[in-house]
This record gives sequence, C-alpha cells and structure tokens, in this order.
Amino acid sequence: MKSDHQLRQEVMDELAWDSAFDDNRIGVEVVSGIVTLTGHLDSYAQKYAAERAALRVGGVKGLAVEIDVHLPGASQRTDSEIAAAARHAIEWNVLLPKEGIQIKVEHGWITLSGQVCFDHQREAAEQSLRNLFGLIGISNLITVQASAAPRDIRNSIETALQRRAHIQTTALYVGVNDKVVTLTGMVGSLAERQEACRAAQHTPGVERVIDNIVVV
Repeated sequence: MKSDHQLRQEVMDELAWDSAFDDNRIGVEVVSGIVTLTGHLDSYAQKYAAERAALRVGGVKGLAVEIDVHLPGASQRTDSEIAAAARHAIEWNVLLPKEGIQIKVEHGWITLSGQVCFDHQREAAEQSLRNLFGLIGISNLITVQASAAPRDIRNSIETALQRRAHIQTTALYVGVNDKVVTLTGMVGSLAERQEACRAAQHTPGVERVIDNIVVV
C-alpha cells in the first residue's frame, strides 16, 4: 500500500506528464489515500482533464476536486451563446436522442435535465459539452427511463464484468433493486472501480448505479 507522501508525488508526476493543463497551477494534498486538487485553471475542459489524470494513478481511494475555473477574456461567452453551442453539441451526438434533453445555462454553468433510455447516454450528454468555450461547470440531472427485469440486469452486468480480464469479478457483488444497481466489493485500483461502474451504466434497464466498491 502506498503512503500518502508517495501517492502525492505520483499524482504530481502524472499531472506534470499531462499536457492538457498547466500543472504548476494545481495543488495536491493527500490524506489517507484521498486526493484533493486545488488551484485555478482556464477552462472546464482543463479541470476535467486534471481530474482524469489524478484518477489514473494507482492507489487513489477517492478524489476531491476544488479547482476553480477562471475564464480568460477570449474564452468568455454569454449564456445564450453557450446554450446554443450546447444544443448543437447534443443534436450532433449520434448516441443521444433528438428530443428529451433540456439545457439551462446560468452564469456559464450548464444544467442538463430530461430523460434518456440508458445511463451511458446520460454520461454521453455531459461528455459532449465538456470542451465548450465559456463553460464553468455542468450539473447532470438527466434521468434514465428503461424497463428490464432485475435478474436480467444482474446477469448482463456480471457477464460484462467477466469479459473484462483486468477486473477481479470474484471480489465484486452486483445487487439490483428495481432498476437501481449497487456494486460492492474490492478492486485493486480506481480504474477498475470506474470500469465496473461503466459496465453497469451500459446495461439496458439500469437507471442508477450506486458505487460502494472499495479500492485496496
């Protein structure tokens, strides 16, 4: 198990390796395996890239992102411009339904609402907007409307996990209550934890995934 000091250094090294942002503007603190990122960056895309970089480091048990987005003058847009760009991005994404997703923008912050058929579509809607000019942040309030038997949902997720050789499926338990999936157990890295959650999100009939997986 890595010490907090070792984990902090590895997170800092990973941030320095990634060219998507200026790592000198990011502070890193680690307490009991929980990493906190602080600082200021020029875009939401950079903030998200920094978050992903920290999550790539093995041994990270949790991540708190307290990075502020300070837009330079050239990147600032009105809420109307951001809303129009967001609408185009949603409509041009072939994974998303043409109707059913609503967009609200307030002070550069986008709130998504509406309904989709799969949880991975909910994630795709947010992903489509992360690189927009003028964006400060995203609240994803989209819900999933789908029907499937709990037994079918559990079997589909367990089968999907078994196909991913790098995940120790024997240490994971899939619980299904109506259309809400709860994942419990232990994995060796945050990447494995995310992959297990992703497999559940892509399963037809899943409305929500509760992640109780522990990284050891």
